[in-house]
Amino acid sequence: MTRHLLKTLFALLWVISTAGCNGDTVLNSQLEENEANEIIATLNKNNISTRKLSEKNGIAIAINKSDIEDAVLILNAAGLPRKEKTNLGAVFHKSGMISSPMEERARYIYALSQEVESTLLQIDGVVTARVHVVLPERIAAGEPVQPASVSVFIKYQPSLDPDNVEYRIRNLVSKSIPGITEKNSDNIAITFFPAQHYERKVSFLEVGVFKFTYNQLNIFAWFALCSLILFIACYLLGINLSKITALLKFNRSRADKSLGQDHDANRQ
Repeated sequence: MTRHLLKTLFALLWVISTAGCNGDTVLNSQLEENEANEIIATLNKNNISTRKLSEKNGIAIAINKSDIEDAVLILNAAGLPRKEKTNLGAVFHKSGMISSPMEERARYIYALSQEVESTLLQIDGVVTARVHVVLPERIAAGEPVQPASVSVFIKYQPSLDPDNVEYRIRNLVSKSIPGITEKNSDNIAITFFPAQHYERKVSFLEVGVFKFTYNQLNIFAWFALCSLILFIACYLLGINLSKITALLKFNRSRADKSLGQDHDANRQ
């Protein structure tokens, strides 16, 4: 009876622990260390527990399945994870093939846009930055050269003041794009859009001066149940060990008594 009960308890403990492990799902993978830390900090700020996993291709972040919807909305509002930008060196990497002038021009414009976007993303409060560049070009022989122009799209957080940074962004772009000078800086169009702010609503349970989230209560209940099962299992094992010890002592005393009787019989 006791052995059957022990087997049942250990099976129940295994099911509970397996259910606890299977509650996590991978949110993002193949991340760099800095980006993974930024995502973890953002989610932890919104009371979402995370786990960092090391993989061959980078770092993965796992969260509880019940938090997946809130986590996606929070990261989208924060512009995370950021889209990897390509630099000039990567775009013009020697591949051994000869490109046409049009292909070289297209690659140069793309790489130039990527470089400026990466610089704009370093500004605090910028969630997303897109840059579209049109370089000076002569449409046909004898026609005037079309001037260069730049369109900049910036999605920003409430911490960023567009009026305060617009002039500096315009100055930065004019110094980065060939054909754009202070005289024709009107050819730079900068559009600011506020990012949709998402704040997770977390319900708390107040117990005296303490406040607990329901996720924390679930974890506490899970540990309490596992501890109770282990305690009962150890208690039953202790009873069995006591019975075994008593049985060994009883058999030893019988053996000693039997040896004593044989010894007396031999003496007679």
